[in-house]
Amino acid sequence: MFKGTTIICIMHKGKVVIAGDGQVTMGTTVTKSTANKIRKLMNGKALAGFAGSTADSMNLFEKFESKLEQYSGNITRAAVELAKDWRSDKILRRLEALMIVADRQKIFLISGNGDVIEPDDGIAAIGSGGAYALAASRGLIKFSNLEPKEIVKEAMKIASDICIYTNDNITVEELE
Repeated sequence: MFKGTTIICIMHKGKVVIAGDGQVTMGTTVTKSTANKIRKLMNGKALAGFAGSTADSMNLFEKFESKLEQYSGNITRAAVELAKDWRSDKILRRLEALMIVADRQKIFLISGNGDVIEPDDGIAAIGSGGAYALAASRGLIKFSNLEPKEIVKEAMKIASDICIYTNDNITVEELE
């Protein structure tokens, strides 16, 4: 099975930024190093990032954007409704993935188990290097004056130095 790995999203200094690495693996082999696992949705009003089976990512991005449109950009409602569908639908239930979605006010982690989690500190990370990127982001926010875009880049670089399933080919998107 093809896997996509690390995504980090932060809300800091009035900005919302998401980053993802470019590595896709099949077992222990790197099959692609330049994948884009993050997206701007709803004409740049929302961000989404994906970790898990790459075949599932397109399906989930489309379903989440459809929910956003259905609920007039209400990210909370869209996240809850996607999680409900994901958990209850026979086909969606088999998807092996996690998503992070964000707008200017909220960040959510969504899973196929029906989880919709809003982080307490405005930082969410998923994938094999997620814990490393999360820890690095927390430290950089607390002990540096870096801008949010720089924080996610540095956090992803740190994760890529530690996690063998994360590379340093980093894509970053910011809500404007």
